[in-house]
Amino acid sequence: MKKNLLKIFLIGLITGICNGIFGSGGGTILVPAMVMFLDIKENKAHATAISVILPLSVISSYFYISHQLIDWNLVLKVTLGSVIGGYAGSRILNRFSDHTLRRIFGISMLIAAVRMVFW
Repeated sequence: MKKNLLKIFLIGLITGICNGIFGSGGGTILVPAMVMFLDIKENKAHATAISVILPLSVISSYFYISHQLIDWNLVLKVTLGSVIGGYAGSRILNRFSDHTLRRIFGISMLIAAVRMVFW
């Protein structure tokens, strides 16, 4: 039990640090870590990561706001599409097998990595 708690704490710590630095971590760190180290099913890992992102985002946003780093006009515009997309994604999540979901996630991570390196 203590070993699992330590894993969970370390996964959370690394996720929080990545979220604070990169604005990312919920999906990129949490999902693979929960699947590989905690034996959580893929779709449950995705759903859990989304739930963890809220408190992470609140804490990180507090610091970004206090340093005046947020473009509020952009936030308002992107939020509308994000809310609609989040609703649609959560409705279709369980329609994918773990294998398919893992492939979609992996491909999206590869595309993001290539874009970050070359653009």
